[in-house]
Amino acid sequence: MKLDGKIALVTGGASGIGKATVMELARSGALVICADVNAEKGAELVAEAAATNFAVEFLPVDLADQGSTRRCAAEALRRHARVDILVNAAGWNDIQPFVENAPDYMDRVIAINLGGTLHLTHALLPAMIAAGKGKIVNVSSDAGRVGSSGETTYAAAKGGVIAFTKSLAREVARYSINVNCVCPGPTDTPMLQSRPDKLKEAFIKAIPFRRFAKPQEIADAILFFAGPRSDYVTGQVLSVSGGLTFAG
Repeated sequence: MKLDGKIALVTGGASGIGKATVMELARSGALVICADVNAEKGAELVAEAAATNFAVEFLPVDLADQGSTRRCAAEALRRHARVDILVNAAGWNDIQPFVENAPDYMDRVIAINLGGTLHLTHALLPAMIAAGKGKIVNVSSDAGRVGSSGETTYAAAKGGVIAFTKSLAREVARYSINVNCVCPGPTDTPMLQSRPDKLKEAFIKAIPFRRFAKPQEIADAILFFAGPRSDYVTGQVLSVSGGLTFAG
């Protein structure tokens, strides 16, 4: 798949699914902006990409902060005038019963997983509309599709991302802008590795393929929605979970 001449922005791009997506888009020829709260890891990714002659830039963003999110969008447009491909891949949560969620924790989970996606998309969308084209790929979660014990606030936020995807797709189809959503199941990322071993073992037993997804496997699904092979696909939600939720 060729994405030569395309400008892409990936949130959460310094690690996990986001990093795999940055590298895959760059490998396909796009200039990719990695937007992440971790500047150190972002710099490491830029250096890694440069070693393979991939075009990757870094922009700092704290998706929990509306001002930071808007500044990130403004700087991306200042540098390149447009973003052709937006991948809202960042996500964050903890595992705990809903009744134990502190109000500040709930606010942060919703801000990062839903609010950041809304604000960044809102800021970048006018340039896509003016161009009469664009690809937006939102990374939700199967928790948002079918629910997940211990992740209720996260599931609520990610469910909102799914609804946002479908509604926005209807609004912007007239401008030839595609909006689609990828829902990963448990994936071998730093966030998953921080979970207790007992929880990870339970996940493995529940997944028909008996293994976690690799970040690259999620990136492959994102690349499909970001590239020309999905030009007639919009408003869709694709689960990539090894069969964990196919009955959901």
